Amino acid sequence: MGVRKRETADARKEANKQIAFAKLNNCPTSPRKMRLVADLVRGQKVERALNILRFSQKEASRKLEKLLLSAIANWQAKNAEANMEEAALFVKQIRVDGGMMLKRLRPAPQGRAHRIRKRSNHVTIVLGASNNTQSN
Repeated sequence: MGVRKRETADARKEANKQIAFAKLNNCPTSPRKMRLVADLVRGQKVERALNILRFSQKEASRKLEKLLLSAIANWQAKNAEANMEEAALFVKQIRVDGGMMLKRLRPAPQGRAHRIRKRSNHVTIVLGASNNTQSN
């Protein structure tokens, strides 16, 4: 590996240390319901986002809370020597995409059938550290 390639790889590795992510695939709730909760925590600090999710009445908030805790653990695994409070972690990005759809049939009048679509979603959460450490 050349010097320039190694330097760019090291720079990319240092930039990736500041972010951590977690994914939840095939969560059996509709993306529309999950986006309602995801919009509440987008851009919030991690402590505030955890409080919002913990005290929300929606079922999707329980799953997002667990996912956020997983992303925090991933960040701590990457940055073992860093302090979480000093890093000022925040929810940099949260994306809810449609997942697999189970298609079922429900009997309808006069011999017909209506299609029932049981939706699922994929959630990706990205945490960023804003490192606002001020030296005195």
